[in-house]
This record gives sequence, C-alpha cells and structure tokens, in this order.
Amino acid sequence: MTGATHTVSRISWRAGSTAEESDTVVTEVPVALVYNGVSHVVMMATPTDLEDLALGFSLSEGIIASPGQLLDCELQQRDQGLELQMRVTNERFAALKARRRNLTGRTGCGLCGLESLEQAIPPLSPVHGDYTLSHSALQAAVMGLDQAQILKQHTGGVHGALWCNTNGHIELVREDVGRHNALDKLLGALQRGDYASEGFVLVTSRASYEMVAKVASCGIPILAAVSAPTSLAIQQAQDCQLTLAGFVQPGRQVIYTHPQRIVEDS
Repeated sequence: MTGATHTVSRISWRAGSTAEESDTVVTEVPVALVYNGVSHVVMMATPTDLEDLALGFSLSEGIIASPGQLLDCELQQRDQGLELQMRVTNERFAALKARRRNLTGRTGCGLCGLESLEQAIPPLSPVHGDYTLSHSALQAAVMGLDQAQILKQHTGGVHGALWCNTNGHIELVREDVGRHNALDKLLGALQRGDYASEGFVLVTSRASYEMVAKVASCGIPILAAVSAPTSLAIQQAQDCQLTLAGFVQPGRQVIYTHPQRIVEDS
C-alpha cells in the first residue's frame, strides 16, 4: 500500500479521557487525466492502481471503445499532484475534442461542464448475459467484504469495488476515496487480467445512475450495491437490461430490475 496511506497524530476522547495517538488515513491527491497532451479531467483519488483507473475511466466514459485504443499511459509527478499522460488513437481523440468538457471530479459527485440534458443522460446499450447466480452468492460476497478490503481495514476511509464470480467468491478488489474511481479501477483491471467471465460487480456505496452506466458500458449484466439505488439508476438499469441489486447486506438484499438472473438456492 505504498503511497496509499499517511500517518498522522490525533487526540482521541473516550468516556471522558483523552489520549494522544497516531492514526493511519487514506491518501487523497489531485490526479489529472490528460489525453494526447490535452487535460480532460482532474479528480481527487487515492494514488494506487492508477493505470487501471486510466483504462477503466477511458472505457466507462466512452473516450475509447476498446482497450487497444489506449496506446500509451505514463504517470508523471507534478508539484500539485499527479498526471496520467495517455495517448489514444487519432479517431478517438478527434471524437473527444468534439465533445470536450472541462470538469473537476471530487469525492462528492456532480455533472459539471455538460451543456444539455441530453448529454447528462445518454442512452445505454443493452447488456447481455444469460447466466444466473443465487441469493447465497450475493450473501457470500458481502460477507467477505471486510476481509477483502485491505485499505479500508487500515483507514476506514475508502470505497471498494469488487469482482465476484457466480459463486460469490471475490476475485478482484479495487479501493479509492471516490466510489466512481474505485469502480473505474476495477473495470480497468478486469480488462487487464484473467478473471471469471461470468460474475457481478459489488460496490460499497449507493448505486447511482453513473455506476449503472459505467458497469453497463463494459457489458457486465449484474451490479450489486450495499446501499440504496437512485430512481434514475433503477430506470436506466431496467432500460439497458441490467440486473440491479441494492441493500446487499448480511441477511438481506433487494432486487430492483431484471430479477431473472438471481435465483433461489437449490
């Protein structure tokens, strides 16, 4: 976890007594994503797995349509933060310039720099996947969250995005101060590694429209969240044929859309 955490001093108060202690907190730095020399977005992120972030963000935001269109990625240290210097194909860069926007990503969420409502809610292509998983698979995954999230164990201050196979076994974990960043890191890592082709994404946050859109853009048919979905997330999941589960917690889960992919235990 080099670079992922900082040690700071603190004063703790418990039952009327104070004590000077040290604490481990998650690192948060500005990370600029630069395409072919042009800065596109600056986000606050945890400086780990940044190549996964670069690829996942590029795919989930539609900047590239396939991993091969990201030709190069170099991490550069700047006085104010970090830069991911990426090179994409001329075709994809031309498309990016055509819809270029200047926005700042934060730990909180927003849609900055968009010029119209149509840009804010573009249509999603249908996802496909006729495999199923059981309710117990969702439960197995959520029961394994604490053990799988190493950075959260040390800091308590990060979101997680996890790839789980159809048995609920957690195969891949990515963590970040931002829930979108964690998901983009996971989506990028899935493109790089050899993981089960059938499974689901589990996120340790609410399920917003953007989370649905990012998962659907990578063709993954099942998204599970430990917290609530939004109304737009449910609508978009229904429209793009994605199975959306919310409130996935020990002993409980709610299936909001396309429930045919979640079956009773045999």
